[in-house]
Amino acid sequence: MPRPGNVLGLVGTNGIGKSTALKILSGKLKPNLGRFDNPPDWEDVIKHFRGSELQNYFTKLLEDDLKSVVKPQYVDQIPKAIRAADKSVQALIERVSAVENLDLVLDTLELRHILDRDVTLLSGGELQRFAIGTTCVQKADVYMFDEPSSYLDVKQRLSAARIIRSLLRPDGYVIVVEHDLSVLDYLSDYICVLYGQPAIYGVVTLPHSVREGINIFLDGHIPTENLRFREESLTFRIAEGTEEYLIEKSRAFQYPSMEKTLGNFKLSIESGGFSDSEIIVMMGENGTGKTTFCRLLAGALKPDGDEKVPEMKISMKPQTITPKFEGTVRQLFFKKIKAAFLSPQFQTDVVKPLKLDDFIDQEVKNLSGGELQRVAIVLALGMPADIYLIDEPSAYLDSEQRIIVSRVIKRFIMHAKKTAFIVEHDFIMATYLADRVIVFDGEPGIDAHANEPESLLTGCNSFLKNLDVTFRRDPTNFRPRINKLNSQLDQEQKLGGNYVSLHNQSGDTSGN
Repeated sequence: MPRPGNVLGLVGTNGIGKSTALKILSGKLKPNLGRFDNPPDWEDVIKHFRGSELQNYFTKLLEDDLKSVVKPQYVDQIPKAIRAADKSVQALIERVSAVENLDLVLDTLELRHILDRDVTLLSGGELQRFAIGTTCVQKADVYMFDEPSSYLDVKQRLSAARIIRSLLRPDGYVIVVEHDLSVLDYLSDYICVLYGQPAIYGVVTLPHSVREGINIFLDGHIPTENLRFREESLTFRIAEGTEEYLIEKSRAFQYPSMEKTLGNFKLSIESGGFSDSEIIVMMGENGTGKTTFCRLLAGALKPDGDEKVPEMKISMKPQTITPKFEGTVRQLFFKKIKAAFLSPQFQTDVVKPLKLDDFIDQEVKNLSGGELQRVAIVLALGMPADIYLIDEPSAYLDSEQRIIVSRVIKRFIMHAKKTAFIVEHDFIMATYLADRVIVFDGEPGIDAHANEPESLLTGCNSFLKNLDVTFRRDPTNFRPRINKLNSQLDQEQKLGGNYVSLHNQSGDTSGN
């Protein structure tokens, strides 16, 4: 049950009923109390919840005392749903705007420069910010956000979190479903975990404090009910340079410093090098040229000068995945990566952990976003190559799958003695994957700059310094947690210049 004046976070795997729960709380779906054959009417439902907070909630909903708005999960379908004659961002936002926060929303979500643009021409990230903005300017008692961080970079995720928190008032409710655990942590006041069997049944726990709720989800065990819902717990041990000496680095590659101009966007790249069995994560805002850098390395783009990029075989998983293949997943694998797919090592390292057997004989065009993402990752890793470029592997995946995908990529790169360049905005995933990082800074979409590869600690530090955010580590499972702005710890870390603390603090002084 959501509590007025607080943000309730929901966390759990895909297909376990988070979006269904939002539909019930927004009144779009009537609970049937398990009576599938003769569903009860609303009077029975309210009678059923007598004496609980839900009774008041549903009564208000029915009497139209509670107005709810939902930011949908799949923002890429918004343009198709808009029937208005004028489809510009400005017209659509102003039409629903009923609270006096329009300017704040436009500035925080960086929507000003796209006001006169047609909604059908927006990119994924712009659509997401538009959807969040449209939800925030409406007058409602219940605000619900289904996955507000997908397509957004780290900076935009935090801005979205701040604007969502600004909606709180003593008699209003805010509910958020989110898979990026550091954003969920930053956003929520308390958390309900959903567990069960995807597409079969789901159970919602009682509310927990933020830290406890996320840790229960990662641990797979609910101590108050003495119940285990996942066999292994998920932790984030970071390799602090200890394992490096065990792996023989037999090959090193160098790339020159280069520049690339695309229209009115300019990217300058500092020279750098990388070796095999190494994962380099690219960190930076959207529009700072991370994908352009990947394409320069892959030889798909030529630098402005006559610098030579070493010729290497490259396998790339693009950011957006569009299924054009006619046939099943198995047929696709046999056509594209037969050798790898049939090798026992690849099956153990990649195919089995990603649970592809669940949908291997389904048609590719009928797959969900999360299933397509896993297929695309297997395809990219199955191609023989020197370098694997993986663009946003976390999109559409739930928190559990993100950690499994990170492990799979890491294990594969180590075993195959290859190099991976990864673009990732989920900070927990990025720090878990990275051996080194390349920080992209500058002005997004205009003039950007890629630094040379540096260690995880110094890279994260300079990246977070640009964003003015600090992270600490959770003492139990070592996941990075965002410090609340201007909290004691936030100020201490900024004074010391440690924007990310990779060592475990004893004592949690965050106020959670």
